[in-house]
Amino acid sequence: MHKRFIFNIISRVLFFVSIIMLAPLAWAAYDNPYSTETRSFIFTILIGIVVSAIFQMKYKIQKTDFDKMTAKDGLAIVGFLWLILSLWGALPLYFSKVVPQFVDAFFEIASGFTTTGASIFADVESLPRGILFWRSLTHWLGGMGIIVLFIAIIPTLGTNSSQLYKIETSGIDVDRGGTPVRSLARRLWGVYFLITCISVGLLMLGKMPVFDALCHTFGAIATGGFSTKNTSIGGYSAYIQWVIILIMFLGGINFSLYLYLTRKKWNLFWKDNEFRAYAGIILFSVPLFYLLLKNSGLSIAPLRDGVFQIVSILTATGYSSSNFDIWPNGLRMLLVIFMFIGGCAGSTSGGIKVVRVIVAIKSACRTVLQSIYSRAIIPVRYNSQVISESVVRSVLAFVTLYLFLFVFGSMFLLATNPSCDIETAITASIACLSTVGPGLVKVGPLQNYAWISVSGKWMLSFLMLAGRLEIYALLALLIPSTWKK
Repeated sequence: MHKRFIFNIISRVLFFVSIIMLAPLAWAAYDNPYSTETRSFIFTILIGIVVSAIFQMKYKIQKTDFDKMTAKDGLAIVGFLWLILSLWGALPLYFSKVVPQFVDAFFEIASGFTTTGASIFADVESLPRGILFWRSLTHWLGGMGIIVLFIAIIPTLGTNSSQLYKIETSGIDVDRGGTPVRSLARRLWGVYFLITCISVGLLMLGKMPVFDALCHTFGAIATGGFSTKNTSIGGYSAYIQWVIILIMFLGGINFSLYLYLTRKKWNLFWKDNEFRAYAGIILFSVPLFYLLLKNSGLSIAPLRDGVFQIVSILTATGYSSSNFDIWPNGLRMLLVIFMFIGGCAGSTSGGIKVVRVIVAIKSACRTVLQSIYSRAIIPVRYNSQVISESVVRSVLAFVTLYLFLFVFGSMFLLATNPSCDIETAITASIACLSTVGPGLVKVGPLQNYAWISVSGKWMLSFLMLAGRLEIYALLALLIPSTWKK
């Protein structure tokens, strides 16, 4: 591993994000230029710039060094960078004393960058606007990817930027179609920015204030879930809720498919197996949710509430329009299953991803058929193409690791939190690993994570980072061989 190269790149990205933090600083200064909140942002920005400068002076590299980057270096850069940004990004919350302990600040910002939306705040409406904006902005940055944004704007990493791009984006593989990585990153962020602007406009048409429209757009398009209201989206009009549903749905689609639309290749968009499965899950679930909610009398708008929570949980956004924790057990169970599935690969959502679920199911079916027809050669196909056995094995390995981390997280919470029940532990673990946010019972839509022990918060933060980085980048930091040359 090339430590000099790794820390030089990390310092550059840290400086880049420090400049971006000027946006929440502007909100804080606008409200009160002499507040503790404003000083906290200024101090944090200065720390980021100074640390970045020190690292760049200490770990100088030549332009030719970029060609030496290995896969191990890429994993270390992505994993370590997200950890450092979460530690550094937590400083404004800690310095402004809106949280009692640093672990709470780290948990909140790790939840922001990973687009989880799990919060330790019981009363978010009491928070200053600069802090609220920073929480939501971390969603937007982490949704499409911080390194992907860095690649799009700063031409520093050269041809090897494809390794970092592939690690930070989600899915079994990144289909670039021969497009240079920097050009692709620019196009993806262009689409992301365009949808963001349209979404803000639509929310403002529903008479949502500019500040709230920005924060909720960041949370919806990045499938994050941080809100500026204690009741999440439940306190807004039916129009606002339908707009949020649309934005969350768009955020759960593979953003590479939007590029097909810009090239007028509509048929490639609609023929994608993953998109059809993603849309199919939603369409087939809506009638069931509607009927059960209507018959139970637990919702005054069963259709809207049903659609809202299906899309919110499946895309791992975590916004709530009602208290789904009191819904019939069958619906609660389905929502937990949606937490595992997640949205599409290449989207801003979390979870295992629909494409992996498809491949895993087809692989299981093939195994059953081969037990009957032992000599049969049955390939696994996706989008009418045969998937290589190495990809199938990587999918099954990922699912295995995913389930292992989920079980480990659940057992850890039960062991370190005497008041934690099994239902809470299970849903808190998968809600953080799949970057959903709310779970059931003590971490339900009307609850928060403040009561969890310090060790439990660190562990859940680890699950959030592991889930966002698709496990491997973060686990690589724990393997001693990663740090050897």
